[in-house]
Amino acid sequence: MRLNIKHRGFDFVLAFVLNMLMMYVVYALCRIEFVFVNRLLLLPGLYENSWIEILKGSLRFDTAGLLYLNSLYAIVMLLPLRLRRHGWYQAMSKWIFIVVNSVGVVANLADSLYYPFTGRRTTFSVLSEFGNEDNMWRVFGVAMLDYWYVVLFGIVLIAAMWFCYVKPCSEETESSHSLGENLIYYVTHCVILLIYVGLTVIGIRGGATKATRPITLSNANQYVNTPKEAAVILNTPFSFIRTISNKPFPTPQYMSDTDAESLYTPLHEGKADGEFIGKNVVIIIVESFGREYWGFFNKDIPDYAGYTPFMDSLAEESLTFEYSFCNGRKSIDGMPSILSSIPMFVEPFVLTSASMNDVGGIARELGKMGYHSAFFHGAQNGSMGFQAFARSTGFDEYYGRSEYDNDARTDGESDFDGTWAIWDEPFLQYYALKMSDFTEPFVTSVFTASSHHPFKVPEQYIDSFDKGVREIHQCIGYTDHSLREFFTTAKKQPWFENTIFVITSDHTNQSAFDYYQTDLGYYCSPILFYDPSGALPRQMRKTIAQHIDIMPTLLGMLNYPHPYLAFGKDLTRTSDDNSWAVNYNSGIYQYVTHDRKLIEYDGEHVKGIYDITTDWMLTNNMADSLSTDSATVVEIETLKSIIQQYMKRMNNNQLIY
Repeated sequence: MRLNIKHRGFDFVLAFVLNMLMMYVVYALCRIEFVFVNRLLLLPGLYENSWIEILKGSLRFDTAGLLYLNSLYAIVMLLPLRLRRHGWYQAMSKWIFIVVNSVGVVANLADSLYYPFTGRRTTFSVLSEFGNEDNMWRVFGVAMLDYWYVVLFGIVLIAAMWFCYVKPCSEETESSHSLGENLIYYVTHCVILLIYVGLTVIGIRGGATKATRPITLSNANQYVNTPKEAAVILNTPFSFIRTISNKPFPTPQYMSDTDAESLYTPLHEGKADGEFIGKNVVIIIVESFGREYWGFFNKDIPDYAGYTPFMDSLAEESLTFEYSFCNGRKSIDGMPSILSSIPMFVEPFVLTSASMNDVGGIARELGKMGYHSAFFHGAQNGSMGFQAFARSTGFDEYYGRSEYDNDARTDGESDFDGTWAIWDEPFLQYYALKMSDFTEPFVTSVFTASSHHPFKVPEQYIDSFDKGVREIHQCIGYTDHSLREFFTTAKKQPWFENTIFVITSDHTNQSAFDYYQTDLGYYCSPILFYDPSGALPRQMRKTIAQHIDIMPTLLGMLNYPHPYLAFGKDLTRTSDDNSWAVNYNSGIYQYVTHDRKLIEYDGEHVKGIYDITTDWMLTNNMADSLSTDSATVVEIETLKSIIQQYMKRMNNNQLIY
C-alpha cells in the first residue's frame, strides 16, 4: 500500500504511524493465539479479570516492546533526509520493518508453545539456557511439525504485514529547494524526531511522571489476578529485550541484618550429637514427574489411579510429605534447588553472574567426609549446563551420553531417543551398574530425560502404557516402568541396603486438573526419602517440604557434623508446625507458611493471602483482612528476611559457610 499524499515529508510520518498501528493489531492477534493455545492453563480464570485492565496493560507493554524493536526503523523513517524518496531507500525501510517485526511475531508465537513448561514469558536468559545444546534445530523441527497450525498462523501474519505495509509517496526526482524551504523542512522534521524520541522514552518507561520507574516484567501483575496470567499482558520481545542487561539480584534493605537473621538464617551448624552415618546417597531427579501424575498423592480424587503404579508402591515404603513443592519451573532450576539448596528467585541461578560464586552443595559437603561423587545425565555432555554446575558444586565425575556410548555394557547410540537423550530405561540401568564400580560411601545424582516434549516412548512400548488425556501421560508411565527396572537391578547391587534414596521431579508439566493449575499448584513436586534398611519412618508427614530442604535433610539424616549454608531447612530438625516453602512466580514471591497460608508478595506489597487448606483454588484473597494480623505480619517479615539475605549473599559471594 502506498500513500498518495505528500507534503514536506509528512507522508513518511503518516506511513510510520500507520505501520506501527498495524503492529498493535498483529500483537493483539498473537495474544489471542497465546491464550487459545494455553486455554487449558489460563481459562476460565482469565475471565475473572477486568478486560479493560487487560487491554490497558497489553497496550502499555506492547508499546514498550514495539518501540524497542522498531528503533532502527523509526530512525530510518523519521530522519530528515531528502534521499528518503529514492526507491532503494524505501525498499530498505520496508525490509527493516518486516524483518525485525517478523522476529517479534515468531518470538511471540513460539512462546505460546514454551509457556506451559515455564509459566512465564521467555527472557534473555534463554540464550544461556540452551547455549550448549547441539540438537536445537531437530527440536525446533519436531515442534514445527507438531504445531503446524501455529507455524501457518505465523506465515499468514508475516504475509499480511508485507502486503499491508504502508509506503510513502512514490519515488521522484527532487528539484532544488530554496534556503527557506530547506530550513523549514529540516527544522520541522528535527522537531518531529525529537518529539518521537520523547514519546519513545515515555513509552518504554511506561509513563511520563517522575514517580514512574521503567516498567519491568513484574509490573504486568497489576493488571491480572494471578502471576501465571501476567504472560497474557506481556509480549516476548519486551520480556527478552528488557532483561538483556537485567541485574537479577537487587539487594533490598527491609530490615537490619541482625533483625533479618533473628527471623531466618541459611547458616546450619551441623549435628553435634551422635556419630556420622556414612550411608550412600542417591538422588533421582525425574523430568517433569509432578505430583499430579501419582495416584499415591491424589487419593482424594475419585476414580483416579494416576500413571505411576511402581512409584506409588515405593511411596508407601518411604518418608513423604503432605505438601511438597519445587522451587522453580525449569530443569535448570532443579539442580541448584535440589543439590545445593539454592531456590530460583528472579532468574535461574545458573544463568546469572552469581553462578560464578563459590557454591556449596551435597557433593562438596559429603566430599569432606571422604565420599566419592558423580552426576549422571543421558543427554549430550554439556547439555543444559548440568556438567558445569555439577563440577562447580563439587561432583568428582560426570557421566553423560558420551560415557554411556563408550561403556561396553550398553548399546550405545542405538539407545538415543533421537531428540534429547538416552532413553530412561537403558540409562537408569547403566546408572545402577555404574554405581557398583564406585568405592563406598558415594553420593550420586541422575537426571532423567524421557518424560519431555516431544513426549515419545520407545517403539516397543507404544501400546504398553496408559495414554491418559495429556501427551505426557504415556511418557510418565514409561519412566515409572524405567524406575521399576532400575530398582530391580539396584536391589541386586552390594551398595543397595546401605543407601538413602531421594526421588523428586525437577518441575511440573502438563496438567489435567484445575487443582494443579493454580499459581501454587504449578509447583507441586513429589519428594520421597527411601531407605531400604527401614531406618527412616515410612509415613506421610504433615509437613511443608520443598526442593531446597533435600540437601539439609540428607545431611541431618547422616548426622553431618560440619557447618554449611543452605537456604532450606533440615526436616529432621523441623517440626511440622514450623515448616514452610518459598518460590518465585513471574515477579511474585510465594511463601507457604507453617499454618498453611499462601502469601504472595511482589517485593514491595502483599498481593494476596490465601488459606490453602480450604481454598486451594485461591479464590478468596484475604490480604485486606490478614495483612495486619500479628502472626501474619511475622510471616511476611520472615519472607522479607529470606529475600534480603538471598540477594545479599548472591551479590557478595557468600554462598558457603
